[in-house]
Amino acid sequence: NTIADRMMALRKAGTPEKLMYMRGRYSSTATELLYGTLPKIYGTPNYFSHSAICAEAEKMGPGYTQGFFGYRDYDLAKTKCLVVWGCDPLSSNRQVPNAIAKFNGVLDRGTVIAVDPRMSASVAKANEWLPIKPGEDGALAAAIAHVLLTEGFWSREFVGDFKEGKNLFKAGATVDEAAFVEKQSHGIVKYWNLELKDRTP
Repeated sequence: NTIADRMMALRKAGTPEKLMYMRGRYSSTATELLYGTLPKIYGTPNYFSHSAICAEAEKMGPGYTQGFFGYRDYDLAKTKCLVVWGCDPLSSNRQVPNAIAKFNGVLDRGTVIAVDPRMSASVAKANEWLPIKPGEDGALAAAIAHVLLTEGFWSREFVGDFKEGKNLFKAGATVDEAAFVEKQSHGIVKYWNLELKDRTP
């Protein structure tokens, strides 16, 4: 009765959206009744499936970055530098057996860098561990991007270059967007001016 009473109190208050239903893996009752029907009848848009943190989330990465909404199988057999950022492929991805089988080969051929606040299985095996504070991933990514641009380490073949050939990315300085000719990227100078110019390490 406690759950039903609280649910009815939200409905009577006119705030059914305050109810959120989250479910784990699929089952006939969880899928059709609790996940499929209950939130719609009750009037809340806030219901989430296991897929939101699993299959669909995995497909969104390559979907939004490469236009391929599907599962990826990383080429760990040829990888020479593996950056494991906020994840642990040895214990939590769709290719765990593949990652376990190929991880030592990556270490033999090259380097594993782990960016994670917690000590995971991948961190324990990594050559380099950056134990960042939780929530500071964006600051680290922005600082890396800042250095890549100010030091001139971007791929000119892919991104493009300044018309005059001189790197104008200097810490704290805005850049004229017309001075840069982009190839495959979009808005690199605009992003520099809005976000990266002051993001020194």
